[in-house]
Amino acid sequence: MLRVSSLLTLVTLSVAGAASAGSSCIAFDISWNLLAFGFNGKDYNAGTQDTWASGTATDITTSGRPPFDGNNTTCYLSQFTNAIYVLGASSSSPSSIYIYDAAAKSWSTQAVNTGSFDPSSFNAILDHDTNVFYALSKGEMFDLDMGSLKVANSTPVAWGDVQSSGFGADYQPVMALAQNHIHFLDVPGVDAGSAKIFVIHCVLVLFVQCLFAYRLSVSYMQPEPQPYGKFPATHGQATSFFMEQGVQQEFAFIPDDGSATYVINVETNTTKTLPGPSIKDSLATYFASTDSLVQLSSSGSVSYMPYSANSTSANPDASWNTVNKLPVALSSSNTSAGASSASGSNTAKGASATGNAPSDSSHDNGALSMSAFPRWGVGSLIACAFAAFFL
Repeated sequence: MLRVSSLLTLVTLSVAGAASAGSSCIAFDISWNLLAFGFNGKDYNAGTQDTWASGTATDITTSGRPPFDGNNTTCYLSQFTNAIYVLGASSSSPSSIYIYDAAAKSWSTQAVNTGSFDPSSFNAILDHDTNVFYALSKGEMFDLDMGSLKVANSTPVAWGDVQSSGFGADYQPVMALAQNHIHFLDVPGVDAGSAKIFVIHCVLVLFVQCLFAYRLSVSYMQPEPQPYGKFPATHGQATSFFMEQGVQQEFAFIPDDGSATYVINVETNTTKTLPGPSIKDSLATYFASTDSLVQLSSSGSVSYMPYSANSTSANPDASWNTVNKLPVALSSSNTSAGASSASGSNTAKGASATGNAPSDSSHDNGALSMSAFPRWGVGSLIACAFAAFFL
């Protein structure tokens, strides 16, 4: 597949498929078992959501695992391979990618050529369809193709320098993956309730004199922000809800103050407002399955909110609960000051439950809807067609 990213501005990444708290991280396998890595030197399988209230998680600690001693360990699910890719899990080898084969329950270590990429400072997403990482590091865009790896091979994979992001080195990324688009929130100059969108896939089939057909993939940044309803322009964390089949269509955005959980649907251009997590923690990270949004707090506790994508009433009964099957990942002496009370202070310790009422908001931007393509705005289609015409 030919990807012509040099034609238009390429900006990517997010923590959308990642969740971490310091040296620990959480993820799901394709059966939606919750996996917890680096929990006091052990790894666990907590099973599916219906079992989290009681019992004991299965210890899946085995040889070949990373030491989980990095400062920003992140986990990503490769849905096609049923593998978990773990980045930043080794302080002595920060560039290595550790691969957990969820079916075989085994680890392998993939060598990586970093080039100018800084593995100590980045945010990234793993694209669903291409299995390519897109990362932002110090204002520069990078990508790395994982192919179909579920076991490491002897040939190093490489980070490629794409180009400047265009957002500036001071931008603190808030991003998520949905419909093969990367959505950037809290971008300077973009209104609340809107996102800048980078299109990873713009696939065209070109016919030349009705004799030959060419399949072309173009990546580019949409020129205009996309309105999605009501959510604040502020820093936070974002993660995508997986689907049983196909690409993600919704993602959750949790502001740093934990005041609410916003679920953005990129098919309907709407936003649902759900309760914020019980633990207000600006350093917490999140991972979502098809029916659960899970928080790993900076103090090492794991909680979740059930979610139904088919709910028409914004999941009014949603509440956050502790995953009782899992131990706390970190000792109490390592509790971060990022966890706070409902006041939203980043210096206070402790937690209290939120009382936010769920609501819905939407914004119809008049985007074209075509059965052969994701929902793109008119400008997006014109830009894609323009790029293809001049190739």
